Amino acid sequence: MKAGPTAPAPALDMLIIGAGFAGLYMLHKARQQGLNAQVLEAAAGVGGTWFHNRYPGARVDIQSLEYSYGFDEALQQEWQWTQRYAAQPELLRYANHVADRFGLRSGIALNTAMVRAAFDEATCRWTVYSRDGREWRTKFLVMASGGLSAPNTPAFAGMESFQGRVHHTADWPHDAVNFSGQRVGVIGTGSSGVQLIPLVAQQAASLTVFQRTAAYCVPAHNGPIDAALEAQVKGDYPGFRERNRAMYGGFGSLLPPGRQSALAVSALEREAAYERRWQIGGFAILAAFQDTMRDLRANALTAEFVRQKIRATVKDAATAERLCPQQPIGCKRLCVDTGYYETFNLPQVRLVDVKAQPIEGFTPKGLQVQGEHHALDAVILATGFDAISGAFTRLDIQGRGGLALKAAWRDGAQAHLGLMVAGFPNFFTITGPGSSAAFTNVMVAIEHHVNWIAQCVAALRASGKRCIEPTQAAQTAWMDRLQGFAQESVFLHCDSWYLGANIAGKPRRFLAMAGGFPTYAKACDEAARQGYEGFVLT
Repeated sequence: MKAGPTAPAPALDMLIIGAGFAGLYMLHKARQQGLNAQVLEAAAGVGGTWFHNRYPGARVDIQSLEYSYGFDEALQQEWQWTQRYAAQPELLRYANHVADRFGLRSGIALNTAMVRAAFDEATCRWTVYSRDGREWRTKFLVMASGGLSAPNTPAFAGMESFQGRVHHTADWPHDAVNFSGQRVGVIGTGSSGVQLIPLVAQQAASLTVFQRTAAYCVPAHNGPIDAALEAQVKGDYPGFRERNRAMYGGFGSLLPPGRQSALAVSALEREAAYERRWQIGGFAILAAFQDTMRDLRANALTAEFVRQKIRATVKDAATAERLCPQQPIGCKRLCVDTGYYETFNLPQVRLVDVKAQPIEGFTPKGLQVQGEHHALDAVILATGFDAISGAFTRLDIQGRGGLALKAAWRDGAQAHLGLMVAGFPNFFTITGPGSSAAFTNVMVAIEHHVNWIAQCVAALRASGKRCIEPTQAAQTAWMDRLQGFAQESVFLHCDSWYLGANIAGKPRRFLAMAGGFPTYAKACDEAARQGYEGFVLT
């Protein structure tokens, strides 16, 4: 790190890390409160997830009319989505529109990566340092860095020797990548892999998909936005948002969840319910019955329905079976696809099971798996993220008494209500560990978190207090409560990024609140109403 500037560090009320959807709204909200606020963004533009994830097929898996801001009526009335599920370019245009519409760019420092933050107990302020040696002093530090923003790049042996190109889906080139006539390998079959594989297959001379764990994929049935539906939603957008906030995931009020048990109806009724939701597409199938995500017996019925769809689609029986997941459906994030399973009917596409044939490493000319070498011109890493906590632990953050966040989270990340961390005063997290964001329409989660933080800051200033942080006891109790929610669900019955299982050496701890957004929001709001019960104000 370069030496700091000779001029005094700028003094701020609030410093926000990240200019994605969370950071943009936090800056807007802070300005509305009259706070002197600044955003630091490592990238060259705003948009966060949708700035970086430019791979072919990248799009949202929640309908556009729901995956959008609801804080400003004029904004949601004027913006016209073109597709049911917006693609990355449209989402990035939306982020830039919001930045321009609300005059936010003047408060955003682009190409400015935070690397270190240290808390000063004497002044109750944070000093934040960027990679280029600049520094800022701030009363409140807000991490709007995103739960899926720290790419996971496995340490494959020999990668540096590979003579072809290697791309990570979360760090895709801004210029178009042409795979025409090339032998391409894709490692990973989570959401990113499922979205890009059909499109890469259309270009490549050959495509080899390296799958560790098969994913459940449901059709998006994407297309142009339905004009009648858009008019219906925009006719009562506030009511629509309120109804969505009452849903488990903060979305889905257009198709309410089933109230019956999958075990209480006939096989014919059950199949019909699944088929109706399959034809609608998206996450709808998980809500066909009220016990799908809580009862392994009910879950197994839904899972088998999807496996039968795979077998009916993929012509080669052996390939179809390798594509059939065995873990509970929804235990890992469900993938919303367009033509994924059909892709494996193409003659140039091959599936390799790397559980049966583990990847041994790269060679100058391709990939070596156990017992076989695959000659490749390009490799795409669709290997996901160090989710939920990775964006924090990759930074040097020091709280009270010089306590490093990495040390505090040695046995797994923890935060009270997913909003603050014991030992780190005036340090807020948006969609961080302990929140419901992983299972919630992230736009709903973002707006809730930002509003809660803004209310907390206002209450602190009104009380004449300078610092707020959760107690260790409250934080421990909250994280224990999270484990309880997880145990009442199917989520602990597979290895997933919710548990950190995709990252070598990462402590296994369920980091998401699986009790549903309404329950989560109630807990957060109740703490505020009780004078920030579970927190210490000094």
